[in-house]
Amino acid sequence: MSELFASPDVSRRDGPDGSVVLTARAELGDYPVSVVHALRRWADVDPGHPLVARRVEGEWATRGYGEVVSAANAVGQALLDRGLGPERPLLILSGNSLEHFVVSFGALTAGVPVIPVSVAYSLLSKDHARIKEIALLAKPGAVFADDAAKFAPALRALGDIPAIVSVPSSEVDGDELGTVLRTEPGEELERAFRALTPDSIAKILFTSGSTGSPKGVLNTHRMLSSNQQSIRQAWPFLGRSRPVLVDWLPWSHTFGGNHNVNLVVTNGGTLYVDDGRPSPDLVGTTIANLADVRPTVYFNVPAGWAQLVPALENDREFAARFFSRLDLMFSAGAALPATLRTRLGTLASEVTGKPIPVTGSWGTTETAPAVTSAHYDFADARCLGVPLPGAEVKLVPDQDAYEIRVRGPMVTPGYLGRQDLTDAAFDEDGFYRAGDAVAFADPGDLDAGLVFRGRIAEDFKLSTGTFVRVGAVRTTLLSAARVLADVVVVGEDRAQVCALAWLNQAETVVLLGEEPADTGDVVAHPALAAHLARILAELNRSAGSASRIERLLVLARKPDLDAGEITDKGYVNQRKVLANRARLVGRLYADPLPPEVVTAS
Repeated sequence: MSELFASPDVSRRDGPDGSVVLTARAELGDYPVSVVHALRRWADVDPGHPLVARRVEGEWATRGYGEVVSAANAVGQALLDRGLGPERPLLILSGNSLEHFVVSFGALTAGVPVIPVSVAYSLLSKDHARIKEIALLAKPGAVFADDAAKFAPALRALGDIPAIVSVPSSEVDGDELGTVLRTEPGEELERAFRALTPDSIAKILFTSGSTGSPKGVLNTHRMLSSNQQSIRQAWPFLGRSRPVLVDWLPWSHTFGGNHNVNLVVTNGGTLYVDDGRPSPDLVGTTIANLADVRPTVYFNVPAGWAQLVPALENDREFAARFFSRLDLMFSAGAALPATLRTRLGTLASEVTGKPIPVTGSWGTTETAPAVTSAHYDFADARCLGVPLPGAEVKLVPDQDAYEIRVRGPMVTPGYLGRQDLTDAAFDEDGFYRAGDAVAFADPGDLDAGLVFRGRIAEDFKLSTGTFVRVGAVRTTLLSAARVLADVVVVGEDRAQVCALAWLNQAETVVLLGEEPADTGDVVAHPALAAHLARILAELNRSAGSASRIERLLVLARKPDLDAGEITDKGYVNQRKVLANRARLVGRLYADPLPPEVVTAS
């Protein structure tokens, strides 16, 4: 993999309190003031090269670099004309689209912070409470939505905030994007662009609330631009060929909107917007797009890989196209189960005759996002890699692992309107407290990197005093039981570790030959129960009390967005699920046990 990656080279210094600080020996190289500067540079070099594409009526509609810059300039001027600026941001309700892309870069060009909000808060939420709270805190000068009719309830919930829409509707008053795009950019726009500094606010990303209430994370241009330089130094292959991505990851999140979009723009690549999702009803769209456009780098989250891997295994012609020019497969957002990583690697080698790396990194919304990168060969699927150039990673002892903290140009200056949260997020040395637990992959080899041990806020103790690392238990079970899509680990102040779980529909049908029927809140199927019981028994043979899963309940009702149980990317909020489904948790510890509870055989 030497032709793809830079070699890891890590230095270490130890603190008197037992903490360890890790850094890359390579210094961070120069980077532009903003990603917009990179966009304009590529537009000057090769204006006709395709930048972003999306299917419209079955065909790919494409915008080139020069076209995007021209449209962004028009949008930027129009926003300035409407009084937007550094203190009056632009709220974006829409999902990934050509229009969203242009409007976002128009705002960034004009020094207007963008606030891309999860589509789920607009289209899936029933009360729109989240977007109303966000608007109250951020005080946007305008709101953009693709389709006025589709987003009408959310736009009405925002009151009198001026709207810009791609497709107008009599239900909503707003300016048409077509009119906005006819705005003639002037000197005011160029002055605003020249006024950008690395510390200007580019975006405000609201966290998903997986471990607490959503917060508005300030993203500066320095964070976004420096982070891409860090990635380029770890992945030098990006400088040798312009990347091609087929990507569904939402731009309202840091993985899709910062890591992937900015990687394409910074390296002069092409982004094909995938309207699919890692769900049984939409994964077919992703498969069709991947069969049509062969990516050079493919990014996904574990839930997405869990849907894609069976499709690749069952259709070798599709697999041959998918892998044909792929340099790298990448997973982030949560720990990738080891079996999924092994299946991907095996399949790639069988189809292409050569290994294709399956790698990952670690970071958060507060870090723009990449802090570490596994840019080398590794065996443990939990590997997070080593610090990227520019990042200082502090490890603070916590139980049997370390809490990971970060300092560097990729780290947020804080949270919008919440100095209390900002103060609490940083330690006395200015390191951001990420709240994740890690360990050394090999204590004797710094270049082997770190492995993920879980979210500290999710971990708990049994009534026996035994400490349980939830992340480790969860990924072990998901790796062993491919029929499970996600797991919530149960057992705080109880005598035993148990679990609530949801099924992976595709894998379950392969196992059973049918979809099992649900009985109210739970799924009960004899063959499925027997299969899961055997897996629990096998895992428990070599497990201690902190990792033995004694009982399991398969849930029929999906996690609820409005109840805070899940994000639109499929991340489950462990504590919310436990609180909302306390009655089901009770069944796991009932005496006698209900018949639907699976026990280790």
